[in-house]
Amino acid sequence: MSNDGVGPRPPRHCSTCSALRADGGRAPRRPGAVTRSVAFLTAGALAVTALSGCSSEEKRSKPLAAQDIAPAARDRVADGGTLHWAVDAVPETLNTFQSDADATSTTVAQAVLPSMYRLDANGRPQVHPDYLESAKVVETGPKQVVLYKLNQQAVWSDGREIGAADFAAQWRALSGKDSAYWTARNAGYDRIEKIERGADDLEVRVTFARPYADWRSLFSPLYPKDVMGTPDSFNDSARKKLKVTAGPFTLKKVDRKDDEVILTRSARWWGHPAKLDQIVLRAVPRDKRAAALAAGEIELADVDSEALGRIGLAARAGAKPGSSPLAGPGRLPGHGSAGNLSAADALRAWALAHGDDEEDADEELSARQKERRALAAYQREQTALKGFEVRRSLEPAYTQLALNGASGPLADERVRRAVARAIDRKALAGVVLSPLGLPAVPVGSHLALSGQDAYADNSGALGGQDTEEAQALLADAGWVAGGKVEKEKKEKKEKKKGEKAAGAEGKKTGRDSEKEDDGTYVVGEDDKGDDKEPEDHHKGADGPRHLAQDGKQYANKLRQGGAPGAYAPKGTAAPAAGAKVLAKKGKALALRFVLPSGPGSGTLRTVAGRISSMLEKVGIRTEISKVSDESYFKDHIASGEYDLALYSWPSSAFPATDARPIFAKPVPAADGSLNVEQNYTRVGTDQVDQLFDQAVATLDEGKSRSLIRKADSRIWAAAGSIPLYQRPQLTAAKKDVVNAGAFGFQTPVYEDMGFLKKGVKASAGPSAD
Repeated sequence: MSNDGVGPRPPRHCSTCSALRADGGRAPRRPGAVTRSVAFLTAGALAVTALSGCSSEEKRSKPLAAQDIAPAARDRVADGGTLHWAVDAVPETLNTFQSDADATSTTVAQAVLPSMYRLDANGRPQVHPDYLESAKVVETGPKQVVLYKLNQQAVWSDGREIGAADFAAQWRALSGKDSAYWTARNAGYDRIEKIERGADDLEVRVTFARPYADWRSLFSPLYPKDVMGTPDSFNDSARKKLKVTAGPFTLKKVDRKDDEVILTRSARWWGHPAKLDQIVLRAVPRDKRAAALAAGEIELADVDSEALGRIGLAARAGAKPGSSPLAGPGRLPGHGSAGNLSAADALRAWALAHGDDEEDADEELSARQKERRALAAYQREQTALKGFEVRRSLEPAYTQLALNGASGPLADERVRRAVARAIDRKALAGVVLSPLGLPAVPVGSHLALSGQDAYADNSGALGGQDTEEAQALLADAGWVAGGKVEKEKKEKKEKKKGEKAAGAEGKKTGRDSEKEDDGTYVVGEDDKGDDKEPEDHHKGADGPRHLAQDGKQYANKLRQGGAPGAYAPKGTAAPAAGAKVLAKKGKALALRFVLPSGPGSGTLRTVAGRISSMLEKVGIRTEISKVSDESYFKDHIASGEYDLALYSWPSSAFPATDARPIFAKPVPAADGSLNVEQNYTRVGTDQVDQLFDQAVATLDEGKSRSLIRKADSRIWAAAGSIPLYQRPQLTAAKKDVVNAGAFGFQTPVYEDMGFLKKGVKASAGPSAD
């Protein structure tokens, strides 16, 4: 899952999944989150009529956006070179089956370890021919048996053949039967009864105690028996090093001092040899990546919309020295050392001529010189960024609006459904994706994305945007307009604070006001100097600037006369005329909307502001509360301290396994608390659980897919999670880097990555030598 700016990872840390983050910040994982006991809806309250999985089961969907990796045939890729690739962090562990594994752990595993399956451009699992000739279910009764036939050339880097012993060691480690193994997940492995050698050393027979539809998810990655054979080796030895590997690259070094992981071409690799000599995975903060690209420290990096804008600006303006896009009145472009000296003398003379004494003139000169140096540095970076481009696609993850159904108004299904019906999901997708040139299509499923086998738009089980229907649902739930509202202590406190701000201290503006920001925003109480909607600013092909701003534009500048009641970031449209706050039993209908406050969360705040405006139109008050990125997930989402929140979930090729913990009905734990697994909305039903159980145990792929779609329909109807849009994927790459970039669904082919030969143009796609 990532609290995105544009999602927590399912408990089985699948190699096809990415993790929950808020606009780039990665959140901690909770394989089995446990919270205090809370009230919860019964399954019967969520029953709906005429729910179906899909009306045209055999019609396959397509990805909304193709991958963008500058494909080139292998014979057009130069041999050698080092690719420096920005990552969020050096991994704490290289064992992807441990709880603190992250996206970089997965990247390393994909490059150096076997995987029986990898995902294609549609997000569907395909046999990896370098390791596996075939795999199929050869028996279904009395037990399911899968027969793997391995590539006869597949060997570990120490020369030993990959075989049944490695499969068996991994099964025993991940089966959950030995608590000495510190595993984050055992899904699928716990259903295996035995693993044995087949007719020869190249065959592996896996017998299941219980049928398992997602058997293709297993043994990807596959670790050598040296790692999986004992608890000590599993728990400790694979955290910092991998002595034995079997991929196009080997692990050379994990350098924590320089914050990088070095992968080098494997001499033992039997497939197409890697084009690159090395891949260096370098930890670079997302807000520093544009500068690192310009400095030549990295050639490939996922970036935010601010970096997108800078690279686009460099391409348009030419970024020539002396002609910075920022040059203008009061900003003097550099002209070499002689020119700088002349300009410095001119500045000093100007200050003295305007009545400043020599000390003040020197201070003015110093400030101008600092500005000049900053502009010159910016110009140099812009010049360097001409050599880069931004490759765009959609991540295999979606951003959702989460509604906490544990207590309060959202414990009532009718209120949750009203919230969902008040929201225009297409408009929200447009705010985020249209300025980036990506298709603004709302996500229609919780369990798959367009292009994947299980995808079908099941949002009809809940219904689209309908203000009248939302108001009717609220009225049916007892929330009426014009009702008597008891003043709460918090509201009185905020009123006093507003009165005080209207006095002498209320005159403070700019940075002084920002320092007093309490993290809560009131609709209509922002500066009126800018009455444009958030997405109207700096819109263009290179991305909206507001998506990358540092958050200061949302500073709370209180003053009297603003529209009271509703809370949202600055820039949010004021409530529609005549909108009245709804009340029930003396309490106003108000929902706490929790968001991360970090500089990378501009997209979330923009989307939250739009949602607040939409809800205001049906009488729902929203109070947006900013919290630190570090506490956003741990102290708010996982612990249930929110009403509304925005974060992302990865999409999996195996939803029956990976998505179940996200939507499973919470159950009471022995200590009286509530075990929610990863269902942070606390909304679940027995029917959904049963459909997941049936889907994972059904070997007929068509029937299993139908059951997944039916489960998704019921998740929509419960209205605990409202999928909004597929997350954008923006990857900056040096122009001669090929077969790398915005991968979309597809597993990267590491051996094909490299630099284009000089004088050669990229081809339509990779091909064998």
